[in-house]
Amino acid sequence: LVEQLTAGQIVVGMLDPYRNTQLDNYASHGVTAFAMELLPRTLSRAQNMDVLSSQANLAGYKAVLLAANEYARPFPMFMTSAGTVKPAKLIILGVGVAGLQAIATAKRLGAVVEASDLRPAAKEQVESLGGKWLDVPMSDDEAQKAKATGGYAWTPSEQYIKDQAAIVDKAVSAADIVITTAQIPGRQAPRLIHQATIAKMKAGSVLIDMAAGTGGNVEGSVADQTITTDNGVRIVGADNIPSMLAAQSSDLYANNLVNFITTLIAQSADNPTANNLALTLNMEDEIQGALAVTHDGQVRLAKR
Repeated sequence: LVEQLTAGQIVVGMLDPYRNTQLDNYASHGVTAFAMELLPRTLSRAQNMDVLSSQANLAGYKAVLLAANEYARPFPMFMTSAGTVKPAKLIILGVGVAGLQAIATAKRLGAVVEASDLRPAAKEQVESLGGKWLDVPMSDDEAQKAKATGGYAWTPSEQYIKDQAAIVDKAVSAADIVITTAQIPGRQAPRLIHQATIAKMKAGSVLIDMAAGTGGNVEGSVADQTITTDNGVRIVGADNIPSMLAAQSSDLYANNLVNFITTLIAQSADNPTANNLALTLNMEDEIQGALAVTHDGQVRLAKR
């Protein structure tokens, strides 16, 4: 399909830019390609174009339903004449858009939810949804670094990483269901759960790895496969979850694209009073410039 493109054409979509092997071809054909994943998410005017958020919302919701289907017991607590059924204990690792939606959905289904994230600022969001924050002690210096960067760019100390691993190991070992959501654009997903932890989990426990398609947060997970370990734990490699809600994910994605494309269209400068619209590419624009991975025969994507 790339070979059929011609100079001056525009390609807009989720292009997986840091793993896309066709960028040089786009550039050589004179194509301007916009990768929606690169949208600056801190810009208020860009929020209605954020494909990652719209798809992650659906993915977080559906991940909990996948877990409920795999888990052989109910989520809520039941009080019956024959005895009490305890609620499912669910752990969310990674509290971005998908993680927050997973917390909200699991709480609606009656589960007891705990969550962890590298960003201390996520604690308030977790608790506002009724979840319990898995707190990792940090030094005053680390707290300042995390606060100054919003939690996204700070580098934790070795001690913090060890403390976090110990707390996560304890929580996951006792959990009925674990959903992992951590992904890094252009890189392999970080490994959050190792075999030593999985070996401590109860038979019938479920792990939903939402990052299975980019290497996996869970050791042993395989994209689009469900694996049962020797101790009876089910590891679900949940790749491309939004496709399981195709109608709604397509609607939201289409809206994101339309909202972006409207930024490329402006009234003709030659006749500003008439209803004359024209494509206007401006690499100095903070949205267009951020999303353009090829333009004027050049690959613009910064190396990572």
